Amino acid sequence: MKIFVHDYAGHPFQADLSRELAARGHETTHLYFRGDQGPKGRLERSSEDPICLNFIGVTLARAYEKTSLVRRRFDDVAYGKRIAEHILSSRPELVISGNTPTEAQSSIIAACKRTGALFVFWVQDFYSIAVTRLLQKKIGILGYLVGGYYRFLERNQFRNSDAIVVITNAFADLAKRWSGTDTKVFTIENWGAARDITPQPKNNAWAQKHHLEHSFNFLYTGTLGFKHNPELLVELAKEVVGRANVVVVSQGVGTTFLENAKRQQGIDNLVLLPLQAFSDLALVLGTSDVALATIEPDAGAFSVPSKVNAYFCAGRPVLLAAPFENLAAKTVHESGAGLVVHPADTVAFLKAAVSFLENDELRTSAGRKASEFAKANYDIKQVANRFEYVFRYATNVEKIRKEKQ
Repeated sequence: MKIFVHDYAGHPFQADLSRELAARGHETTHLYFRGDQGPKGRLERSSEDPICLNFIGVTLARAYEKTSLVRRRFDDVAYGKRIAEHILSSRPELVISGNTPTEAQSSIIAACKRTGALFVFWVQDFYSIAVTRLLQKKIGILGYLVGGYYRFLERNQFRNSDAIVVITNAFADLAKRWSGTDTKVFTIENWGAARDITPQPKNNAWAQKHHLEHSFNFLYTGTLGFKHNPELLVELAKEVVGRANVVVVSQGVGTTFLENAKRQQGIDNLVLLPLQAFSDLALVLGTSDVALATIEPDAGAFSVPSKVNAYFCAGRPVLLAAPFENLAAKTVHESGAGLVVHPADTVAFLKAAVSFLENDELRTSAGRKASEFAKANYDIKQVANRFEYVFRYATNVEKIRKEKQ
């Protein structure tokens, strides 16, 4: 089968899926937005990869700016047209697309309709709901009304999809309502790229380069944006000053907040570093004694922090500030791989961090359970089996539809 896997952000685990699909003989093209500044996976074909695997990093004529909502909207539209052009010229049999701005996704679906390609909506979050809440915070009721336009578009996209993959059962009910059917919605939880991210010793080359091999390190890595709370990291650094570092390997609007706080408050143990190459990610994570993740209460309803999966692959204990109903929170709690606190409870967050700092046995146990969970649940072959089942479903539904015509 000729398949396009589109992941706007270029995350590691989606590239992992593309490699496995290509290994099974599918002619697989993995497309992503090169202009997105978030963390990226291994997005080049190596000599070990099948010849039927291809990666395409799509670019725009100008730099992409998330902070300018008007400019961002026009760039999202332009980006969708670029992906559509690839679909129209290459004519894949099936396109699976996730992590995609709503208006860009509309162009992708329209191109699939024109070429007869099957479309699978990979729902990493409800983009229109996120946009609505962001605009409401900025411009009040007008933001809700503008968000209605995006919700209208996304509902249409659900109805026009041949199959829908959601990453948590918490998303399934809304996906079924918006699509108008129960039968084409499938749950496949995200996973970690366990073949690329493996447990590493703390005293490694990357740690030595940044003089972190001998200190206790709380580490946050990945995008720090609107749906995260960088204030928690500032408070943590102040709480553990003289005892530990808070290392933030990131970029985004939240890093500017941290830079200002570090400078204005003289927080020397707040170590700020830019995003690192994916080839170094396992070493970066190995440098941590405790891995941190945060997500705001509003965002927790429509988004799951995938960085937690990478932390599990690295075998690191996790301190997560997230709504307790969030899938990542449930996974950390039920696996025993760390501690979960509500994101609005700063006192509980600091107390949990100090518990990790002072209790070697707690850290060791949680890290071991994180690694065990990754080994038991992140088998890419089993994941790909589930995606191929979805692809077969979409193909069979299309065949029945044509027979009825």
